[in-house]
Amino acid sequence: MADVTLPSLGESVTEGIITQWFKKVGDAVARDEPLFEVSTDKVDSEMPSPAAGVLTQILVEEGDTVQTGARVAVIDESGTPSAASTDGPGAGAAPTAPTAPLAATPIVAVTDEVVGGPGVVVSPVVRRILFDGGVEASTVTGTGTGGAITRRDAERAVAQGPTEEVVVALSNGRRRMGQHMSVSTLTAPHGFVAVEVDASVFNDLDALGRETHEGFAITDESVVTIAAVRALAEFEFLNATFSDDQLTVHRTISVGFTRHVDDDGMLVPVVHAAAGLTLRALARRTAELDERLASRQLNADDLMGGTFTVASATSEHTLWTEPIIIQPEVAVLSIGAVRHVAVVVARDGVGTLEVGRRVILGLSFDHRVCDAAAAANYLERVGELLAGLDVASER
Repeated sequence: MADVTLPSLGESVTEGIITQWFKKVGDAVARDEPLFEVSTDKVDSEMPSPAAGVLTQILVEEGDTVQTGARVAVIDESGTPSAASTDGPGAGAAPTAPTAPLAATPIVAVTDEVVGGPGVVVSPVVRRILFDGGVEASTVTGTGTGGAITRRDAERAVAQGPTEEVVVALSNGRRRMGQHMSVSTLTAPHGFVAVEVDASVFNDLDALGRETHEGFAITDESVVTIAAVRALAEFEFLNATFSDDQLTVHRTISVGFTRHVDDDGMLVPVVHAAAGLTLRALARRTAELDERLASRQLNADDLMGGTFTVASATSEHTLWTEPIIIQPEVAVLSIGAVRHVAVVVARDGVGTLEVGRRVILGLSFDHRVCDAAAAANYLERVGELLAGLDVASER
């Protein structure tokens, strides 16, 4: 017999919520095959089976909170799979392994006919049809085997449209994000200041090309972040975290970048040890994180250890945002859209209008360590370093 335990999920993570079992009692399991999904306050992860055999016991229900190291299941390495089983809390779970989820609710890769029960589990094709048509699967009566929702059922429901209101529970991601942000606003006395700075460096970047010599995309976010990180060397108190009413100023700068995840809230992947990175190196590091985020391969360590956060413009028309501080940090820099604007330039003592580029930088800060004047000084220093950035040598 092989015990299945909840493994370590990263530094400082001590527990997780079992959100889905991919196998039921009596099913055959291959070594390293996804066995269950666990959700922490940082990331959702699929846990592989530690052994091959037959799943004989499931010791925790979906939705239960489990400490790392705790037993969650038992695998008989010499067992024979049964045709069906009703033993244990895992009975009745989806019989096949899942695909990557389309949204917050996990889905299971099966045939086009899957019963929509209390968890509203449907096939990927049916889920897409219902989602695009604005119809909740729980409102559809299936005509397939055992009441399964078929593709034709979904198409018919979308054509007729929803007939009643549906109460939709918050996803785990949205709920956790709301909890963290509420704690932050209650813990830290927030302040905010914004300044407009010269962004003509982006003219140079556009002329040279928006890729590094290694082929990684150079974003507005990467360029501003390089200046922001270098400015932190002169404003160390902003690269800090609070713990038990004690401020720790960090010598290592680890920058988190806000990323929106479909409709399931936000994640903040971290580039560790960012001080001293060139624009080329930062572009590569952020591209690697974004690739792992897109493929759901981020681990807990990728999301921990941040000492300062950068929040980019949410659209090309965003002037600025006023983000909430990511606890236990003390500041978060927001980047507005880089814009072409009319600027007044003095020529031989005469003011003339010319087309220039500007960007608004904002800083949400913890009033326990900073005030508006110091925050503005930091942002202006970021603007000076941004204007003097030699993108040709750093790309």
